[in-house]
Amino acid sequence: MLLFSLFGDSQHIETILFGVFALVILVFLLVDLGVFNKTAHKTTTKSALYQSIFWVIVSMIFCFLIYKFDDRGADAAVEYLSAYLTEYALSVDNIFVILLILKYFTVKEEYYHKILFWGILGAVVFRGVFIFVGAIFIHKFHAILYVFGVFLIYSGIKIYFEDSDEKIDPEKNPILKLCRKYLPLTDDEAGGKFVITKPKLMFTPLFLVIVLIETTDLIFAVDSIPAAFAITQNEFLIYTSNIFAVMGLRAMFFLLSGIIDKFYLLQKGLSIILFFIGAKMLLEIGRGSDFIPDILTDMPPILSFVIIILTLTLSIVFSIFIPKKENTDGEHY
Repeated sequence: MLLFSLFGDSQHIETILFGVFALVILVFLLVDLGVFNKTAHKTTTKSALYQSIFWVIVSMIFCFLIYKFDDRGADAAVEYLSAYLTEYALSVDNIFVILLILKYFTVKEEYYHKILFWGILGAVVFRGVFIFVGAIFIHKFHAILYVFGVFLIYSGIKIYFEDSDEKIDPEKNPILKLCRKYLPLTDDEAGGKFVITKPKLMFTPLFLVIVLIETTDLIFAVDSIPAAFAITQNEFLIYTSNIFAVMGLRAMFFLLSGIIDKFYLLQKGLSIILFFIGAKMLLEIGRGSDFIPDILTDMPPILSFVIIILTLTLSIVFSIFIPKKENTDGEHY
């Protein structure tokens, strides 16, 4: 408490909180790689559950610190929570694609943890770059927010009408094609290594898996990061909420990989959220207008949060209590 009282200014407080955030992430990554997972092994559902709970608790503790010490208090905490929930929900789609990639390359389950570890480490770096660049553009060209709004509405409509059972073909990934064309590759997994040096330098199939997962994450970030900027323009809140959600992604992968198909309406819920966030951003253009109510042009953060969490909750509940039907050929519809 004394430490925070020494820095009354909001920028200094955010610097301290960011230091706490960075320390938590760094310590976990070092302990995770160097202590708990020195050797390849299959992650159990029980372990995944504990890790998921751990990351949710850590994320909520951080939210409390924002509420307690940020100048904007509850508004800042609600914006953080809204961005966190949106990213966490969008990660479910990411899980489906990651699982498809792992199955496509017939990766052994004991290597899943290592692959996801390095995949998430890459996400921590690349998303930081995305958010930093996005913040610069927004500060210089505020109107780009409205471009984000249009893009989110388009994405929401597109996702809503997409077939959730549509198969994704990793072979169509242009980065994968470039790797296969220009890199020396081997078919040997080499005990879980990404690169071997004998008899010469060669890249293993696990390296290709990492490349695909990283490019997939960047594609998902194209939706999630503009959505976060639509919720708040505070880079600190965007990055911390985004990375805490991504850190929980790996544990959630092991927890949901076997039952992810059950939440078939979640995709519809996510599309509605993207559409709502985009529309909210565009409606701000009409602030002060006699034709648009103030509640729409200057929506309180708590109202946005309630709409987001209600949409997610209903899509999950309906998925559980309204089972997906099958046609006579055994296909879902």
